[in-house]
Amino acid sequence: MTKAKPLRIALAGLGTVGGGVIRLLDANRDLITRRAGRAIEVVAVSARDRNKDRGIDLSRFDWVDDTTALAAHDQADVVVELIGGSDGPALALAREALAAGKGFVSANKAMLAHHGIELARAAESAGVPLKFEAAVAGGIPVVKGLREGAAANEISRVYGILNGTCNFILSKMEAPKDQGGGRDFADVLAEAQALGYAESDPTFDIDGIDAAHKLSLLASIAFGTAPAFDHVDAAGVRQLIAADIAEAATLGYRVRLIGIAEAGAGGLFQRVHPYLVPLDHPLAHVTGSLNAVVAEGNFVGRLFFQGAGAGDGPTASAVVADLIDIARDEFGPAFAMPADALTVTAKADSGARRGRAYLRFTVEDRVGVLAEIAAAMRDCGVSIESLIQRGEQADGAVMIAIVTHEGPERSVAQALEKLRGSTSLAGEPLWMHIHE
Repeated sequence: MTKAKPLRIALAGLGTVGGGVIRLLDANRDLITRRAGRAIEVVAVSARDRNKDRGIDLSRFDWVDDTTALAAHDQADVVVELIGGSDGPALALAREALAAGKGFVSANKAMLAHHGIELARAAESAGVPLKFEAAVAGGIPVVKGLREGAAANEISRVYGILNGTCNFILSKMEAPKDQGGGRDFADVLAEAQALGYAESDPTFDIDGIDAAHKLSLLASIAFGTAPAFDHVDAAGVRQLIAADIAEAATLGYRVRLIGIAEAGAGGLFQRVHPYLVPLDHPLAHVTGSLNAVVAEGNFVGRLFFQGAGAGDGPTASAVVADLIDIARDEFGPAFAMPADALTVTAKADSGARRGRAYLRFTVEDRVGVLAEIAAAMRDCGVSIESLIQRGEQADGAVMIAIVTHEGPERSVAQALEKLRGSTSLAGEPLWMHIHE
């Protein structure tokens, strides 16, 4: 019996994940070979710093200084891109690799969210795979689950916790005080940065951009639409304070940053936003840096995926899983159907959506403030279910929390706009949706 030719890899990026891929291929070499039907071997690597000690023997690989030149490496069958960035070297490498007829594996959700259709068309034209399991939810096989396991289903909604940094921060804030909880956002963010859970510039994570990139990819696969990152309404957790977490707990909820996508007659709805999640919902119990995704299919019902959303081991696991599929010649269109079959869908009007909301105001402690807020709600048709006023805080301001009855989101937006610029408000109001 002829021994199968190894699948040969050119690897761009030797950071946490790139190093993890090499370690995983070394540690599980025999098992991976048996599952793939042939060996998977790294033949060339590229990174910014050639002399950095990464704890890996790189002398066995060809070193390529120009990352884009990996696409032309004559021994490589597949290029793995782990350098990040929506444009620049990552995009140049993707284009060159696919044009050269090489398979392409990436963990780069930003690049795929912005350029996924272009790259999918290039891969189809060249007859090579484009795979990105590691780009969404780290080690959780949610891309494969939607693209393959739920392929026969019409998906009505996909949603979940898509950013481990934010979930770590929220979990810390909600912990008991004797376990380091009860602190405001900025304090817990500093701890997350010190522990390596958050970047020195955490903007993409805490403002919901990272989760929005991932959501646009999940929505494309789930609904057969072209990725539409620009249509994702994204807000993060930067405004949260300890009192919001405590108030949510009193009401029977936990706060989670949720990405949700839903297709309907009015178009595709995509949002990343902090939500109050009921304690009896599985997402309320996803803690630490874990991710979780829920998909609802018309025949399979509710699917729940949970696991580590980042880190060298889980993300490397997803990268190598893609490589095993390629080694077996098991791959299809990047977004579950040919690029030309993906529809371009209008952005749904979020104002028409109905639901309940949690609104928090920090106000000056003076007569008439409560009446001004209540009047704005009344004039815009927002029905108040409960109103809570807490005592004076350290800065002399007072916190007012409102839970609304179910109603159109447009009414809440109009009420908040009506209050914009009010001298009674000591800061921007916080709006969190209540997940039913």
